[in-house]
Amino acid sequence: MSIDLNFIVNHLIEISPELWKAAYQTTVMVGATMLFSVITGVPLGVLLVVTEKGGIMESPKFCSVLGTIVNVFRSIPFIILLIALFPLTRLLVGTTVGTAAATVPLVVGAAPFVARIVESSLKEVDKGVVEAAISMGAKPWQIITKVLLPEALPGIILGLTITTVTVIGYSAMAGVVGGGGLGDLAYRYGFQRFDEITTYAVVVILVVMVQLVQSLGNWLSKAVNKK
Repeated sequence: MSIDLNFIVNHLIEISPELWKAAYQTTVMVGATMLFSVITGVPLGVLLVVTEKGGIMESPKFCSVLGTIVNVFRSIPFIILLIALFPLTRLLVGTTVGTAAATVPLVVGAAPFVARIVESSLKEVDKGVVEAAISMGAKPWQIITKVLLPEALPGIILGLTITTVTVIGYSAMAGVVGGGGLGDLAYRYGFQRFDEITTYAVVVILVVMVQLVQSLGNWLSKAVNKK
């Protein structure tokens, strides 16, 4: 079976506007998702650590309830969460299709992962450093902002990198149900029109995006690592 390179190149040129538009939509979707997931997930992760038994703001019952809520949302498969949140999505953005609509379930799905990543990174901070800060009279807020988060930052960045890669995959899933972006393009052209060239082009773009995110995350983690 021969491959007509001229046909492939011409087809890619023809669909390039659609590819660029879809790539932009995916980038916006992932960027907005990570922004709101960090805003939501980081405080949740901090609370899970500082309110646990022996924490600087010990409250085991609160920690248990919060941990259960986080686990519930982590356990729901994204495609089910996407559909289940249609009413909330419609309430917040007025529609269930498009990039903005897809961002709502993406945030709800990603924020619990961010919370657990932050929790895990904070627990790796040397307890001696925290105890030293307490002995010097540091208040809980000071310990969180000047000790825990700075010390755990390299691990948090690596965790957020993994989460971003996961969100890129989730965004492609959201495209299948009208979320826009590269997933939507692959579904409309690759599946509905049997356009394999577009499908492979989408895969290549997604792989490049993942590689760029991973490389950037690794670099940032090393840059902030003081050890």
